[in-house]
Amino acid sequence: MLDSKRLTLYRYQDSTLRIISTALAASLLILAFAILVQLHHASLESLKAFQWRFLSSAAWDPVAGNFGALVPILGTLSTALIALLIALPLSLGIAVFLTELAPAWLKQPLRILIELLAGIPSIIYGMWGLFVFAPLFADYVQPWLIEHLGSQPWIGPLFQGAPLGIGILTASIVLSIMIIPFIASVMRDVFGVVPNLLKESAYALGATRWEVIWHVMLPYSRVGVIGGVILGLGRALGETMAVAFVIGNAHQLSSSLLMPGSSIASTLANEFTEATSSLYNAALSELGLILFGITIIVLTVSKLMMKKWQGSR
Repeated sequence: MLDSKRLTLYRYQDSTLRIISTALAASLLILAFAILVQLHHASLESLKAFQWRFLSSAAWDPVAGNFGALVPILGTLSTALIALLIALPLSLGIAVFLTELAPAWLKQPLRILIELLAGIPSIIYGMWGLFVFAPLFADYVQPWLIEHLGSQPWIGPLFQGAPLGIGILTASIVLSIMIIPFIASVMRDVFGVVPNLLKESAYALGATRWEVIWHVMLPYSRVGVIGGVILGLGRALGETMAVAFVIGNAHQLSSSLLMPGSSIASTLANEFTEATSSLYNAALSELGLILFGITIIVLTVSKLMMKKWQGSR
């Protein structure tokens, strides 16, 4: 039996831990709300001047004081989604190889390499993309895409134009290389906690390695896999320096992925120091507010999806 003094001490420790944990959790909500309020306050002039047409206008003329967010919004969404489409199968293959196929002597070096890739600063990726990848892409890949895909009836408009090297597609590929280590690391960890009993039972019933991966490992760990995908998507949506190096930073609306464009983050990085008027600053702040909203929407939808799938597991 616990004496009254020790029981009182334990209750005091529990209540203290509860208060501290609640305060830390509340501080995150307060910080997010404070950021939202500050962005809204800083963008009031732009909100009053352009209202909803700021979202649908492709204009960006600092001299005339005419601003629109359509081009940066489309650039942000397109680069992030294309990067995710490229990175997802590669990350899945890397995670499966590390957990199921790689020999024991190779697993640890590959894990260290993935962690090193995840720790490389984004500006290094941007410099590599601009000085190494973009010239090679312009000389060898883009001409082939223009010749073979540019004349196709449905996807042709996506691959038309001059082989400049930089552009939406280049930024998407560099982004995919950046987010692969994050997604692959999460997938590797969740695949590693799949009980061996489940896999061995499937093998005992005659399942192939592919069937075990597709019908046992992925369904069991789907919540963690989706979490890794959302982590990579969040990184791609907010990436600044790497995208600013290779996207071209042109406020022009084009259907071609080979043409230069801009994203919200790259626009903020390139133009915030050059904003000379209050309306210019307000328009840039509204871009930040839009990016904040996009991130909140993506995270909310992902949480709802994960909760639904976890409940139906």
